[in-house]
Amino acid sequence: MDDERYLDKSLTAFLDAIAARERAPGGGSAAALTVACAAGLVAMVARSSRDVWKDAPGVAAQALTLQDRASALMHWDAEAWEQALDALRAAADPTPLDVERNGPRRDFALEQKLERAAAIPLEIAEIGADTANLAAQTGEHGDLAYRADACVAAALAAGGARAAAHLVEVNLGMRIGDERLARARASQTAAAEAAETMHAAIR
Repeated sequence: MDDERYLDKSLTAFLDAIAARERAPGGGSAAALTVACAAGLVAMVARSSRDVWKDAPGVAAQALTLQDRASALMHWDAEAWEQALDALRAAADPTPLDVERNGPRRDFALEQKLERAAAIPLEIAEIGADTANLAAQTGEHGDLAYRADACVAAALAAGGARAAAHLVEVNLGMRIGDERLARARASQTAAAEAAETMHAAIR
C-alpha cells in the first residue's frame, strides 16, 4: 500500500485507488469516507442553524470531531486489512522450518492482525451511529431549510455503519457471542433507526 495517507490524496486519486486492482483501500476505507462525509454535512447544517438553535456551535464541533476520527480510519483500515491478508496467506502456506520454529508465535501474530482488522471497522460503525444520531438531532432542532441535508447525512452515516458492521462480522469469522459483534450490530441498528426517524420527519 502506498505510504501516502489517503487524506493527502485528491478525491480523484482516492477514487482511482478504490477502483484499482489492489487489495486496499477497500470496503472499510469507503465506509469511513462515507461516515466522514455524513459528519461534514451535519457540521454544515449546524453551522447554518446558529441563528435559530443555541446548541448549534457545540453540535458542529462534535460533528467535526467525528469527521476527523472517521477520516483517519480511511488509512488505518486499509493498512490493517493488508497486514491481515499477508498474515493469512503466510499461515495458509508456511515453510516447514517456519512451522517448526515459529508456529505458536506465527499463530499469535495472525490473531493480533485479525483482531485489529476487526477493531477498526467496529470503530467506524460506532462513529457512524454517533453521526446518524447527531444528524437526527440537527434535523430536529436546526434550520428547517437544511433538514433535507440532515436527512442525507443520517442516511449516509447509517450506510457506513451497516457496511462497517458487516466487515466486523467477516473479520471475526464464526465467533458467536463475541461482544464486538453485538456492539457492531447495535451501532448498525442505532444508525438505521436515526436515519428512519429523519426520513419520516420530512415525508
